[in-house]
Amino acid sequence: MDTLLLKMAHITKRFPGVLALDDVNIELNRGEILGICGENGAGKSTLMKILSGSYVSAEYDGNILIDNMPVKFDSVYDAQARGIEMVYQEMNMLLDSSVAENLFVGNLPGRNGFVDYRKLYQSARNLVKQAELDIDVKTIVRNLNSGQIQLLSLMRAVSKSPKILVLDEPTTALTGNEVDILMRILSTLREQGVSCLYISHKLEEIYRICNRVVVMRDGRTINTHDIKDVEKQILIEEMVGRKIENLYPKEQTEPGDEVLRVEHLTVPHPSIHGKNIVDDVSFTLHKGEILGIGGLVGAGRSECLGAVFGQYQKNVKKKVFINNKEVQIKNPLQAIQNGIGFITEERKLNGIVWMLSIKENMSLANLGKISNFFFINRKKEKELVQAQCSSLKIKAPDMETEVVHLSGGNQQKVILGKWLMANPCILFLDEPTKGIDVGTKADFYKIMSKLTKSGVSIIMVSSDMPELMSMSDRILVLAGGKINGELTRKAGNISETNIMKAAIGE
Repeated sequence: MDTLLLKMAHITKRFPGVLALDDVNIELNRGEILGICGENGAGKSTLMKILSGSYVSAEYDGNILIDNMPVKFDSVYDAQARGIEMVYQEMNMLLDSSVAENLFVGNLPGRNGFVDYRKLYQSARNLVKQAELDIDVKTIVRNLNSGQIQLLSLMRAVSKSPKILVLDEPTTALTGNEVDILMRILSTLREQGVSCLYISHKLEEIYRICNRVVVMRDGRTINTHDIKDVEKQILIEEMVGRKIENLYPKEQTEPGDEVLRVEHLTVPHPSIHGKNIVDDVSFTLHKGEILGIGGLVGAGRSECLGAVFGQYQKNVKKKVFINNKEVQIKNPLQAIQNGIGFITEERKLNGIVWMLSIKENMSLANLGKISNFFFINRKKEKELVQAQCSSLKIKAPDMETEVVHLSGGNQQKVILGKWLMANPCILFLDEPTKGIDVGTKADFYKIMSKLTKSGVSIIMVSSDMPELMSMSDRILVLAGGKINGELTRKAGNISETNIMKAAIGE
C-alpha cells in the first residue's frame, strides 16, 4: 500500500502587500507525525489554515492531494469531511457549556431534536479518561484551567476519528505533566494509523514525538529531515537563515544600588475566600539586574508582578519603594509615572489593541511624550516609532500596518517598543518569549542584555527553564504564594534541580 497520504504541492498564498506562502511543498505519510518548524511569520499557520479549509481554494494557488486524489476545500466542513481536524493554539471552546457538550458540539447524540444525554455523558467520560483528566463531564468549561481546556480541544478533534490531525503550538498552555499526556495520546494515535502535522517552536518536542521535520522560512519550505539524522543547531540555522552563536548572550554583571523594594505583598485569591495567592512576599531589585521569578503554574508569579504594577487592586496589601522612597501605586498609570513598564503574559488580551496600527499601539503608553494638550505631534510620533521599529527590527510593510497582521514575535516586539519609548527604569517581563520563535528569542535576549547594560532593571517571570537560568542574575522561586528559594549566579547555585526543589516546596 502507498504510504503517502497527503501532498501539498506548489502552494502560494498572497495577502495585500505580503507573499505569505511561496511555492510550498510538503508530504505526509500514513501513521506519521511530521513536525513543522520555523520563525513566526514563516507561513506555518497560514499553510495549515489552507489545509483545514479556513482559506478556500480560490484564495491560493497550488494543489492538495489526499490518497493521490486532488481535493479542493471551500469550507472547514469540506476538510473535515475528508478526515482533517485542526486544533488551534487559541482556545475555541464554548466557555459556558459543559465539558460533554463541548466535546461533541455539532455532533450531539440523539434524534428528533432531543439530545441523548446518557449517551453523551458516557462518550464524554471515555474521552476524558483517555486524556487522563480528573474532571466531571458536566463541569462548565469556564471553571477549568487553560491546560485542561487545551487537552479537551484535542479530544474533541480525536472524537471525530480524523485521518489527519493538525496541531498548532499545542503545548503553549500546558504544564509539564500535561505535555506528557499529550505525547502519550499522539503516540497512541500514531499506532492506530492517524497522521499528524505538529507545529511547534519547541524543538525538544519536535525531537520527542516527530518522525520527520519540515523547516519553513519566509513562506518557503527550506528542507525536510528525518528527525534522527539532523542536529538541533542545523534546524535553528535553517529556521533563522543565519548562525546563532550564543542564544543566551547574558554577561556576568555586578548589580548596582537598590532601585525597587517590595515589602509584605499580599494578593487575595480571586475566588477562594480566606486564601492568598501571594502571601506576605518581600523582595528587592538592583540597578542593571535581571531578577528571575520561577515556580509552578499557580504559584503566584504573574499575580506578584500584576499587583506591584497596580493591575490587581482589591484588598491587595503592599509597600513599594523606588530608590528608597515609598511610592503609591494603586493603578497602572501610577506605575508608569514611577518609571515601570510591563510586558504581560497574555499580549492578545492586554498587550496590544488588535485593529490599531504599529504606530498607534506604540503611542498608547507615550501620549504625554508626543502630545501637547489635546494635539498629538505627528512628526515626533513618527520619528519615535520609526526609531523603535528600526532598532527592534520589526518586520512589517510600514508603521501603519495593523498589528493583527503581524506574526506573534513581531507583535511582542511592538509591545516592547511601546515600553521602550517610555524610557522605563524598571521593566517587568511576564513570559516574554512565550509563543515566539528561536530567532526572535535571540533578538529579545540581546535587547535585555543591552537594556541592563544601560542601567535598566528587569524582573522576568518565565516557565522556560533554560531562559530563566541563563538570563537571570538572581532567581526567586515561589511555591504556594511564598518565596521558597533564592538562587544567584554569583553563588553558582542556579540549576534546574535547585529550582524544581524549591518550586515543589522542598
